[in-house]
Amino acid sequence: MDARQRGITIRGKSAQISFTYHGVRCRELIPIPPTKTAQKELALKLQSIKYEIKIGTFDYLRHFPYSKKAHEFRKTRPDRYTIGEALKNWLQRNQVKLQPSTLQDYNSAIYHHLIPTFGELTIAELTASKVKEWLSELPCSNKRKSNILTPLRQMFEELYHDEVIDKNPLTRVKNLPAGTREPEPFTQEEIARILNELTGQARNLIQFAFYSGLRTSELIALRWQDVELEQNRIFVKRAHVRGQLKETKTKSGKREVMLQSQAKEVLLDQLNFTGKLNEAVFHDPHTNKPWKNDQPIRKNVWIPALEKAGIKYRNPYQTRHTFASMLLSRGENPLWVAQQMGHKDWGQIIKIYGRWIPQSK
Repeated sequence: MDARQRGITIRGKSAQISFTYHGVRCRELIPIPPTKTAQKELALKLQSIKYEIKIGTFDYLRHFPYSKKAHEFRKTRPDRYTIGEALKNWLQRNQVKLQPSTLQDYNSAIYHHLIPTFGELTIAELTASKVKEWLSELPCSNKRKSNILTPLRQMFEELYHDEVIDKNPLTRVKNLPAGTREPEPFTQEEIARILNELTGQARNLIQFAFYSGLRTSELIALRWQDVELEQNRIFVKRAHVRGQLKETKTKSGKREVMLQSQAKEVLLDQLNFTGKLNEAVFHDPHTNKPWKNDQPIRKNVWIPALEKAGIKYRNPYQTRHTFASMLLSRGENPLWVAQQMGHKDWGQIIKIYGRWIPQSK
């Protein structure tokens, strides 16, 4: 029986061996000296490969570490394919479909948490108990824990649908309940003290936040083209997240907001600063350019103003809570308030702000 019949083809100083693995005809080129001894050793290697395939212990990558096919077949072996490899490959395949901010979150979760913890385990080695034990010791909020798990969940779900694994251990790991932060709205007296510590564009920004209910990301994305002063309204269409301008996440998020008198007052004054530029309504007074993100607002405007006013720190999101509670306290329809806030329905309004809704007699 010649070399070709045995699945070996001699090509000068190398040989091609061929075999079938998972129904796929595989051919690999191996450099060998042109000797009968080397050819006999190669025949034994091929015989060993076929035997390992038969009994289910064949590791393609161990035999052919530089083979492209080896890396592809490794993905079908949950007992060989590591979680680190799988996460990197999953991210590479899906990154074109992700928003820049989401991609940044996934990169952080994968490279700072998931790979350092589970990266060296094979797909088959991960269990629900290992994930739960790790989550119990992770020093962050339940919401953050759920966000960190998201890429791992999606990657395992993909492997399950591709029939690489028979069961997905992540289906037994439930997201932990996210604690709802109790609203701590500011009083009118507190608002006045805070604004009294601010001037110019900084004051305008914070006053508008209190009386429009916009998120910080929506405030810094607001354009003059979205403002209709004569109609007493603005249109919220986009948000500025981590340096990227993007559409609001939901249809309800894209909304029309009626201007309260204090908010309209701000825009009339802000015309003197940025009105002629026909772009972002609010600029950083230190750079005279649009705000890049919320960090300089928090660090250079919000925190100093609260400290000078002698008011207990609450995060800037509480301006939004202040707006909602103010509207509800004066008897505005909860459904209309939900629309102004960009909520899908008024259920969230009742749940979060119920105590500010006047009881009907």
